[in-house]
Amino acid sequence: MSDAIIPFKVEIGSAGIEDLRRRLAATRWPDAETAGDWSQGIPLAYMQEVCSYWATQYDMQRVAKRLNAFPQFRTSIDGLGFHFLHVRSPHTDALPLVMTHGWPGSVIEFLEVIGPLTDPTRYGGEAKDAFHVVCPALPGYGFSDKPPARGWGVERIGRAWGQLMQRLGYDGYVAQGGDWGSMVTSSIAMTETAHCRGIHLNMPLVAPDPDTMNELTTLEQGALAAMQDYYEHESGYSKQQSTRPQTLGYGLADSPSGQAAWILEKFRAWTDCGEGEARHPENALTRDELLDNVMMYWLTDSAASSARLYWESFSTPNMEQITIPVGASIFPKEIFRSSRRWAEKRFSRLVHWNELERGGHFAAFEQPELFVGELRACFRAMR
Repeated sequence: MSDAIIPFKVEIGSAGIEDLRRRLAATRWPDAETAGDWSQGIPLAYMQEVCSYWATQYDMQRVAKRLNAFPQFRTSIDGLGFHFLHVRSPHTDALPLVMTHGWPGSVIEFLEVIGPLTDPTRYGGEAKDAFHVVCPALPGYGFSDKPPARGWGVERIGRAWGQLMQRLGYDGYVAQGGDWGSMVTSSIAMTETAHCRGIHLNMPLVAPDPDTMNELTTLEQGALAAMQDYYEHESGYSKQQSTRPQTLGYGLADSPSGQAAWILEKFRAWTDCGEGEARHPENALTRDELLDNVMMYWLTDSAASSARLYWESFSTPNMEQITIPVGASIFPKEIFRSSRRWAEKRFSRLVHWNELERGGHFAAFEQPELFVGELRACFRAMR
C-alpha cells in the first residue's frame, strides 16, 4: 500500500445538490411533539424552518469553500484512506499538533482555530505559541474512507495518527481531542509515548473517585448530576449507535431532514446555548455553521459508518493510567466533567488544569478564542 500524501480538494457536484433539494422538498414530516418543548426531541416547527432554509437559502458550496481554503490531503494508513487538513506555521519553531474531532462533529469544528494556532502573531499572540496543525477525519467520517471490516476502534485510530504524524515528518508532537477525540488522544498517550510529548483534553474521561463521595465539591456534585441526567434523558443515541448502527443508517442515509435532526438535537443538548426554555443551538452557533457540520455527514453518506465507532469502542473504554504530560480544560456545559482530584487519579503528570466559565462540548467550535488560549497555555510546558 502506497504511503503517498496526495493533495485533496472538496468538490460538490450539481447533481448531489439537486438531489438534496429534492429530498428536502419531499420530506414526509411526522406529527408535532405533544410536549410543547424539546423533551420529546427536536421540535417539528424548528426542523421545518431549518430544512426550508437549507433548501432555499443556505449556500450549498459553503463547506467546499471553507475546507478548500486550507491545505488538504489524503493518504492510506493500515489499508484505509484518510482525509486530513495540514497547515504548517510560518514560524520555524512551531510545535506539531494533531487534533481529533468526535461525533456528531467533524473537522469543521476546528476551522476557526487553525489560523490563530498556526500564525499567532497575526492574531495578537506570540510566535513561541505557534503550531503546525494536523486535523484528520476519523475513519467512516467526512472524506475519510469507511472501514470495510470491523476492527477500527480508538486504539487502532490512535496508532494510525501516530503513523500519520511520522509520515508528515514530525518525530515529536502533541495531541488534542474532545468526545471521541478525547479517547483517541488518550490512546495516543498510551501507545505513542516515544513521539507524543503530551496531550490536551477538553473532555477528560476519568472515573469519579469513590473516596471523595462523602465530601463532594460543588463541581463534583454538578458533574454527577449532569452524568445522571445524560444517562436518563440524553443517551438514547449512544445505545442505538453502539448496538445497531446499521439499522439506524437506513433512515439517516435516505433522509436529510432525519440526518439533520439526529445531529442538531445534540447541539442543543451539549452546547452552552442558554438555560431552560431559552436553550437553543443557534445561541451557540449560527445556522450556517450547524448546517456546515450536517453537510459533512450528508455529502459523504456517513451516518452508519460514523455510528459504527460506537459499536467498536463505546462499551469498552480504556481507562488505564496515562503517564505523559496531560492538560485539561473543563467547559461548564461539557457532557462529562471531572474535578482535578479525580483527574489526578488517572493522569500522573497533570501539567495544566482550568475550569472555564462558558462553553460546552464542542469547545473549539463554540469558543474558539478560549480554546486557543487553553492550548497555548497547556502546551507551553511541553515544548
